Amino acid sequence: MSDPSLARFRTVLATAYAELERRRQEVNDLNVFPVADGDTGDNMAMTIRAVLDELDSLEGEIDEIGRDELVQAVARAALLGARGNSGVILSQIVRGAAEELASRRGELIDPVLVSAAFARAVDAAYASVREPAEGTMLSALRAMAHRLAQDLAHMEVQRLGPDADPAQQDALLADVLERAVAAGQEAVRRGPEQLAALREADVVDAGAYGLVVIVAGVVAALRGHAAPELEHQPPPRAFAQGPGHESATYRYCTNFAVTGEGLSGPAFVPALEGLGDSVLVVGDAATLRVHVHTDEPERAAALFAQAGEVSRFEATDMRAQEADRVRRLAPATELARCAVVAVASGGGVVRLYEELGAHVVDGGPTLNPSTRDLLETIATAPGTEVLLLANSANVILAAERAAEIAEKPVSLVPTDAPQAGLAALVAFAPDRSAADNATAVNEAVAALRSGGVAEAARDDPAGRFRVGDAVAYAGDELLAWGDPHAALAAVISDITRGRELLTCLEGLGAPLDRASVEAAVPDGVELDYHSGGQPAWWWLLCAE
Repeated sequence: MSDPSLARFRTVLATAYAELERRRQEVNDLNVFPVADGDTGDNMAMTIRAVLDELDSLEGEIDEIGRDELVQAVARAALLGARGNSGVILSQIVRGAAEELASRRGELIDPVLVSAAFARAVDAAYASVREPAEGTMLSALRAMAHRLAQDLAHMEVQRLGPDADPAQQDALLADVLERAVAAGQEAVRRGPEQLAALREADVVDAGAYGLVVIVAGVVAALRGHAAPELEHQPPPRAFAQGPGHESATYRYCTNFAVTGEGLSGPAFVPALEGLGDSVLVVGDAATLRVHVHTDEPERAAALFAQAGEVSRFEATDMRAQEADRVRRLAPATELARCAVVAVASGGGVVRLYEELGAHVVDGGPTLNPSTRDLLETIATAPGTEVLLLANSANVILAAERAAEIAEKPVSLVPTDAPQAGLAALVAFAPDRSAADNATAVNEAVAALRSGGVAEAARDDPAGRFRVGDAVAYAGDELLAWGDPHAALAAVISDITRGRELLTCLEGLGAPLDRASVEAAVPDGVELDYHSGGQPAWWWLLCAE
């Protein structure tokens, strides 16, 4: 790059990138919103790195390259390099600022132009998010822009002529941006007052702090010495996501680019929101960057198959990211001898397992996780050994394989129903070996009688039931079918014979209320009733 001003711009950006790199892990550790996957610093750094790489590829002076072409190249590089919410929003901040700076032909960058660039960046950033959340990097950016606009009228030097000395320009811009850093820090501190997720975790927003770090890095480059001192931000005191967080039910942070002609980002948003949340689709008619949290990354990408070419596809497992982060940030404690890993599905069922100390692998609608899913949870479970509950016949083969190749000793209990696993966990003791626990839990399972009622997914070839009818099972035996009342009563009557306690997990779409279940329970049998939220099964039942 032979043009001095382009070289200066590259140097300033490189220093900002270096400052973010220095604090990258600190920014990652703050990340709790919209999902606590601990990668905000990574995502913002990747966006800036992509712009630096693009600048390295350019040859010639700015006017030779063309201001519009330079802006387009920088904006496209930021867009394609972006990942995650923070990276995509930062790419739009870069685009908005670059468009404003390049629009003033013949003007040196001065306080007036910097203020205008921040204002345009605010517009671009807010426009990229369908439901902007205050307390985040959006608020920090707006606070910076507001401070610059407010202070501009009181600045002795607002404009620079074409003959201004580069040193004078650097000093003036550093003074202006130092004001922005101060305003950004104030906004960062206010974040927990504005956003419940931050307040619950007692932490500031990672994206907001990361943005302040970047601007502080620009000040350092302009002044030629260390960045303005920033208050260290400690990691959250609570790692678990609260109910107000987005994406608590979705697993993959999915990112990809789409190139083509006549692309319209908003047209794809409804379909993406049908697959997940935290949807961002930004770009122009030729290039889009797509971000969504979903359980079906391939289906999200397939939505664009006819519109253009999909590239740079990434689907990052947010649960694995969060588990790694929790393990790294959690206070050092001695591991229990044995931990429990259980396969489950449904918010209520998962909560019940977690209340018993189990670490849950989400089996999805069909209770069918992969061996990799099992291994990841086994690896992060806080025990030197692991007791693994399959909880479905579909899982047993994958669970056997995971137990064979895991790095820590694993004993498998081949439970074929999640309600049986819950009831049998009363026999578990964390200070025993996994093998001893497996023996005790297997004995507890053998004393149980399980059943369930589901909605028939297809017609019975023998003509006994049709799609939508109730089908009731006691163990593996098809016991009753047809009307939900009759089917439920039949299975409860069968499995509670000679038993004292019936556990019932109500699933999604159950056609009868709790009172109907209670009415079917025989005298002398206690009912332990929970909203399980499991798919496929209206009721899961276990008698002991």
